[in-house]
Amino acid sequence: MKNTGLLIRTAIIVVIALVGIYVVFGPRHSPTAADFTLEGIKNNLSENINLGLDLKGGSHLVMRVKTDEYLKTLTENNAQAALTAAQDAKMPAMENRITAEPGNYQVDIIVSDPSQANATVEEIKKKVDFFNWTESIDGNTISWSLPVQMQELLKRQAVDQALKIIESRINAFGVKEPTLQKHGAESAGQILLQMPGVDDPERVKNLIGAESNLTLMKIVSPPNPSPVQTYPTEDAARQSLGGTVPPNRKIFPYSERDEPTAGASATPDPNRPKSYVVVEYPAIVDGSELRDAAATSRTGSDRDFEISFSLKPAGAQKFGDWTGKNIGNYMAVVLNDEVKSAAYIRSQIFDQGQITGRFTKQSAEDLALTLKSGALPAKIEYQEERTVGPSLGADSIRAGVSASLAGLVFIIIFMLFYYRGSGINAVIALLLNMILTAAALITMDSTLTLPGIAGFILGIGMAVDANVLIFERMREEIRDGREIPKAIKNGFDRAFITIVDSNVTTIIAGVILYMYGSGPIRGFAVTLILALLINLFTAVFVSRTIFMWLLERNPEMKKLSI
Repeated sequence: MKNTGLLIRTAIIVVIALVGIYVVFGPRHSPTAADFTLEGIKNNLSENINLGLDLKGGSHLVMRVKTDEYLKTLTENNAQAALTAAQDAKMPAMENRITAEPGNYQVDIIVSDPSQANATVEEIKKKVDFFNWTESIDGNTISWSLPVQMQELLKRQAVDQALKIIESRINAFGVKEPTLQKHGAESAGQILLQMPGVDDPERVKNLIGAESNLTLMKIVSPPNPSPVQTYPTEDAARQSLGGTVPPNRKIFPYSERDEPTAGASATPDPNRPKSYVVVEYPAIVDGSELRDAAATSRTGSDRDFEISFSLKPAGAQKFGDWTGKNIGNYMAVVLNDEVKSAAYIRSQIFDQGQITGRFTKQSAEDLALTLKSGALPAKIEYQEERTVGPSLGADSIRAGVSASLAGLVFIIIFMLFYYRGSGINAVIALLLNMILTAAALITMDSTLTLPGIAGFILGIGMAVDANVLIFERMREEIRDGREIPKAIKNGFDRAFITIVDSNVTTIIAGVILYMYGSGPIRGFAVTLILALLINLFTAVFVSRTIFMWLLERNPEMKKLSI
């Protein structure tokens, strides 16, 4: 039974070691003979480990969410929605007025009959969310103002929402292990983004800041079969409204099918005549009610794409109700204040639609991604941009590797000198710990940063510490007159709790660093935690198995080199 148990333990160690070695040094493609040369192994190692910005180079961006603009837009939208709701309910609402400046956001609705003010408020609140706005009535003026505390809360929420949207866009773009976090003071609304190894930072910037404001709006036009009403200039469209644009109307350029196909010039034709349309405001549904979006080929090839989208249940119901009442009327698909598609309603539609425009494959996929990730709550501006060259990373890698090798060599010499033959046992466990820690980082697709290398070195020290505890306990047992087999058993058994305690407490500290830290601090925590968890396997299981083999060969061992 002992031999069987020992063979099983050995098989487990060998299999784990071989898997770890292959994960670290093996190719990620179909292997060739060149992959197992010294140069091939070196290339495999560099490809397998994801390096952070401080080691690999990349882009460093600091951006700011324009939170004041967000609150201004919120105020304007609520003002128009309140006036429309009151007028739809046949209330005597004549006009709306807004105040939108930092620290002061207010909506005023003017009614012609002050006695109807309370009834007007009730009708407005049925359709407009003025939750947490301060409400007041003064004569024929109904007012909602946004308290300062709510302004700060909404600003923080806008930054949080922008952070999540940027994260989803970056993850979908394929940037490995980016650093994305709030930056500077809480009130600054700043976000830090670091992207290791990005070779096309401009596309990422465009994708991050791309607006995805999709709305479906009714076009002011005679119904089908008359053609959609367009105007050659913006001024002509304004004149059709009497020279000024009322609050419940907007003018947008009509740019359907203005993007070249793949292979054609990427620059739109400047001589192509523009047209304009007038739409009703507010929109029927907007991008917040979008459920999904995907790029699809119109012809089955890569030369002509469109974006298909679907709506959430609430948006689909509103859309279905509106289309059911507006069969024959024209509807505009408005993307970022441009009408991309204009079509008349043939029948009631609920949750499906398309944006046509002769998109290229890349632009269609980017647009579908920004739509799917959601619209940014406010525009962002770049305040700092740096490109970190790989030379700094190469220097850091050399310094980190040199420090690791120097520490490893010193530890090996010390263990062999101080613990003699048993030191070989510790060295084997230590080397296996390093390989398995690197394999775990690669398997988790984690990024190695300069602080991560520091965590790696600290893990080496902790691994040695476990062997020191075991060996010192074995020495005590031998000094107390225990036989070698009993001394080895007691050394492992009685040191085990101490090893677990020291490792677990350090792991808890690492978990806290990971939970509340960010970027490089998390890299340090991840590497340290992995090294400590693996140490429980190598320092105890592997090291004990080596001693078990020694005892198997010499059950009556009288002297131990320690």
